Amino acid sequence: MVRDDHPDAPLELVSSGAAGPARQAALPTPRGPLTEALFARWNHAPEPRVDASLVAAGETVGHDDPLDDGDLQLALYCCWELSYRGFRGVHPAWEECTSTFQLRRDLGRRMEDALRGLTAGSGTDPLRYLEGLLRGSAPSLSAFLLDAERLDWFLEFLVHRAPYQSKEADPHSWGLPRLEGLPKAAMVEIQSDEYGAGRPGHAHADLFAATLRAAGLDDSYGAWVDHVPAVTLATTNLISHLGASRRLVPALAGHLALFEMTSVGPMARYAELCDRLALGAQARRFFDVHVEADDHHGPLARTRLVGGLLAQDPGCGGEIVFGVAALDVVERRLAEHLRRSWTAGRTSLRLPLAATGRSSPDAEASGATDAAAGTPARVA
Repeated sequence: MVRDDHPDAPLELVSSGAAGPARQAALPTPRGPLTEALFARWNHAPEPRVDASLVAAGETVGHDDPLDDGDLQLALYCCWELSYRGFRGVHPAWEECTSTFQLRRDLGRRMEDALRGLTAGSGTDPLRYLEGLLRGSAPSLSAFLLDAERLDWFLEFLVHRAPYQSKEADPHSWGLPRLEGLPKAAMVEIQSDEYGAGRPGHAHADLFAATLRAAGLDDSYGAWVDHVPAVTLATTNLISHLGASRRLVPALAGHLALFEMTSVGPMARYAELCDRLALGAQARRFFDVHVEADDHHGPLARTRLVGGLLAQDPGCGGEIVFGVAALDVVERRLAEHLRRSWTAGRTSLRLPLAATGRSSPDAEASGATDAAAGTPARVA
């Protein structure tokens, strides 16, 4: 049983309690010609040769705005998912097929090129850049939600965070074998806390699943991918892209540092919102744990992770800044999409929560789009 009266009480691991291999999601619904072709191929036996039709389909997407292209972002998300848990009914050998590698590489580079264009001129001093963001005055989504006290909006927010939080810590951990000395020790310490220090049910991904359950939402792995737009998938695709590449280790460190240095205030507001919405102690536990952990992780990421990398390689500052700035871009775009959708009286999701049986009073399915962002706002 879940005990709310003690901070170290174990939480339920999964809704089913089933043992065995990690659960897999079904393939999501295609969003265009690329994912139509990709999923059709994955329903057959893997082929070692490059599929020219997939390569050609990949060349047709994302030329206007890769971050807001639903077909591109879903294809990239699913290519990466083969390196996480995979999909039910998709042969695991597809992860190693040349077509998957090539498509993932090409789509990832298209996204990276777009982000480098949007963050050009950010400088080469990551500590100064981070401090500038901490002192910034961009609108806060957590403050916006706390002021509104809207259950339907908060539920949509949780759905948007689900694809990322279900993988929390995993892509950052890909950086560990590529680090050494002080930065590696700092990341190990941060990641240990992210995984609950080895206590079953205390990993942050498990705590977020408990929040979903407490809010009456499906906590199944991959349950909400069909519901979220491209700007949401981009937040997860960015960290997968950074984590998998050795050349992007400094950017990966910058990405982690920004999250750790900016989360305490927002997480405290979300915890308070759980109380105001009467969602219970299980719902707020995820946010409370982050307030406690990141109060320590923030300085650790700044001085030992980022500072340690700079001491080892003073020339990597620009790449650390890129990781920080790229995260800031994708999170601002997502936050602005949420605020614009809600203030316009429409759902921020592609599929409204009302369609799942979970009430979302003001949702308008007709307003759901892969909308582009406008005035910057932060998911904080």
